[in-house]
Amino acid sequence: METVRVDIFRHLPRAIDELGQWFRKWRIEVNPDKSAAIQFKYSKNRSKLVVDWNTPNLKMLNARIPWQRSYKYLGVTLDKNLHFREHIARVRKNALFYTARLGAMLVFAHAVPKALYRLQVKQNKFCRAATDAHWCVRNSILHRVLELPTLSKYMKDASKRFFDIAGSHPNALLRAAVDYQPPPPTHFIRRWNVLFDLPDALTAAVDSLNDINDTHD
Repeated sequence: METVRVDIFRHLPRAIDELGQWFRKWRIEVNPDKSAAIQFKYSKNRSKLVVDWNTPNLKMLNARIPWQRSYKYLGVTLDKNLHFREHIARVRKNALFYTARLGAMLVFAHAVPKALYRLQVKQNKFCRAATDAHWCVRNSILHRVLELPTLSKYMKDASKRFFDIAGSHPNALLRAAVDYQPPPPTHFIRRWNVLFDLPDALTAAVDSLNDINDTHD
């Protein structure tokens, strides 16, 4: 195995030079400063070294290509052992970041329905990408399988929890917020009311699927 690794490193600089010549020939702009090299090597022992001591330096278009322990490529963080620990940690951090900010969606409780629909479309696309579902699978089924509430359902539940807490709060101003009455449906500015309006078609379909599942259980 060591012989194969040495043989690869002997031919690698020449292959990079030929690649650079090909870029020049076809006038393809390449930024070597944004390039990196990574050695994929399986080992049970964790080493602090990025590469082995005898690993040669690499250059492209007279610019040095640094060896790195990990590198982000097309949204995926690749590590030299292909354990994907850094990628999973980064995805988890992003998920926690956006989850923590879902609370801010309460400001949309009286937004224009068309604007909320655009957000719901994004969530539907996320569900389809996460499950790799066929186009014919309904969005309601995806939400049911993922146990993921629709945006309107999430905002209604979060708002209800807020008003329940506010109703017993020692601050009189917060208790008064529980008695808030939204504008009537005939008001010249029509907004969706998160607590009192009927659920949208998608939310109703998901609720129906959940009720059927609870009945069978």
